[in-house]
Amino acid sequence: MPRSVGLDALAILGNRSGAVLEDPLAAALYWFVPPGTTAEWDVAGTRVLAEDAHLVIPPDRRTQGPGPHWRVCPTAEAWTTEAAALQAALEDAASPCRGAAR
Repeated sequence: MPRSVGLDALAILGNRSGAVLEDPLAAALYWFVPPGTTAEWDVAGTRVLAEDAHLVIPPDRRTQGPGPHWRVCPTAEAWTTEAAALQAALEDAASPCRGAAR
């Protein structure tokens, strides 16, 4: 998803977020959700990557660029984010009311 909406969604999710990958070249953030949880995904401005998509995964603790780095580092307990929580946070982050309050 676009970085600007993703950062707002991350703030909304707080500690409910799993690992988040940031790609500065694409100006995008990537979340990891459990397999099979995106069949009903319909969030404007975002897309689900196919299972065979390729992402550059940086070392576990790289939190700065250049290149892809972790906005939220993965842990054994927190690689994935619940898809429904992520979808709700993204919808809230992209809502016109939230944008007006900035």
